[in-house]
Amino acid sequence: MLPCMKTKAAVLHNAEQPLPYANSQPMVIEEIELDGPGEGEVLVEVKGAGLCHSDLSVINGSRPRPMPMVLGHEASGIVREVGQGVYGFAPDDHVIFTFIPSCGMCRYCAEGRPSLCEPGMDANNAGTLMNGGQRFSSNGKPYFHHCGVSGYSQFTITLPGSLVKIDKSLPFELATLFGCAVMTGTGAVMNTANIQTGQSVAVFGLGGVGLAALMGAKACNAGQIIAVDLLDSKLEMAKNLGATHVVSAKDNNPVEVIQDLTHGGVEIAIESAGNATVLAQAYESTMRGGTTVAIGLPHPDHQFSIPAVTLSAMEKTVKGSYQGSCVPSRDIPKFIEMFHAGQLPVDQLLTDTLHLEEINEGFDRLHKGEVARQVILF
Repeated sequence: MLPCMKTKAAVLHNAEQPLPYANSQPMVIEEIELDGPGEGEVLVEVKGAGLCHSDLSVINGSRPRPMPMVLGHEASGIVREVGQGVYGFAPDDHVIFTFIPSCGMCRYCAEGRPSLCEPGMDANNAGTLMNGGQRFSSNGKPYFHHCGVSGYSQFTITLPGSLVKIDKSLPFELATLFGCAVMTGTGAVMNTANIQTGQSVAVFGLGGVGLAALMGAKACNAGQIIAVDLLDSKLEMAKNLGATHVVSAKDNNPVEVIQDLTHGGVEIAIESAGNATVLAQAYESTMRGGTTVAIGLPHPDHQFSIPAVTLSAMEKTVKGSYQGSCVPSRDIPKFIEMFHAGQLPVDQLLTDTLHLEEINEGFDRLHKGEVARQVILF
C-alpha cells in the first residue's frame, strides 16, 4: 500500500449555491490527501473528466449527496498502482471509469445487468467506495466519493468493478466520453430500445447523452430520426450527426410536429432531458404500440403522469435505462470499435477542453445548454 499522497481536486462543500457559478464558486479547488490503494483497490491517475448533468444535479441540489464530495463520474486515466488481490489491471493500463460499480455477485450482476448492481448503488448513495472506504481527506476530515469515481481529482482510488481497460491509442479527451455520454445514450438505443433498421425515432434533449443516443440510432440504421431541443445550436449539431428532421421545442409543440411528420407518432421516443414534462411529451409522441425510453434523471420529487388507459388500449411501453443498460466490459470496447470504424462520430460530442480551475465556468455553460460535452484535461 502506498503512503498517503497529495492530490489536487475540485470539491463540493455546499449544494444549491447561486448562479452564476463563476461568482459563487461551488466547486472549490483544494489540495487534499489520498490514501494509497488497499487490498482490492486501484490507484488511477485521472487524465480526463467530463462535465455532465449528473454532476450538475449534485451541485444544484436536485440529487442530494453527502458533503464534502469530490465530484466527477465520467473519466479516464492510467492505472498507477494496484493493491493486493487485484487481478486484470496493472500499472500503465489505460482505463475508462464506469459510474455504477459492479460487485459481480448480486442478483442483477448475475443476470448480466450490472447497471442495477445493488451494492454499487448503495455505495454511490452513501458516497463511499463499494467496500465502504473513504480514501480522500483533509486535516483528518474524510471526504466523500462520487459514483466510485471522483474524477475531478488528479488521482483517485477506485475498485476494479469501476474500470474497463482500453487500448492506449484512444486520446483521453475522447476516451472520457465513453464512460457516460456514449455508454448512457448509445447504450440506451442499442440495449434498452433495441432499435431495428427502418424504425422511426425521436430524441428529446440534445446534451451529450441525447446526441450520443442520436448517433446510436443512426448507427442502427433507423429510418426517420427526429431531434428535439430548445436551442438552435443543438439542432444544428443533430443535423450533422444524422437527424433527418429537427424540431425546436421553443417555437413548436413537438408532439404535434412529430405526429404530423410520422402520421401518428414514432416507434421509439428517447427522453434524455431529465425533465418529467419532456418525458410526457416523448410518451405522447409515440405511435400505438410504441416505446418510450427514459434516460434522463429528473428531480426525485417530480412525477410522471400519463393517461393510464393508453398503456393497455394503445399497447404503449415505457422503459427506463440506466447506464444504457450496458455491460461496460462488453459494450465500451464495442462502442470504441464503432468509433474507429466511423459508425459513432464521438469526437463531434467534444465541445471544449478545460483546466480544472475553469470548472465553475464550465458548469455555467452546461447549465445554459451551450455545450454538448466539456472535458477537463489533467
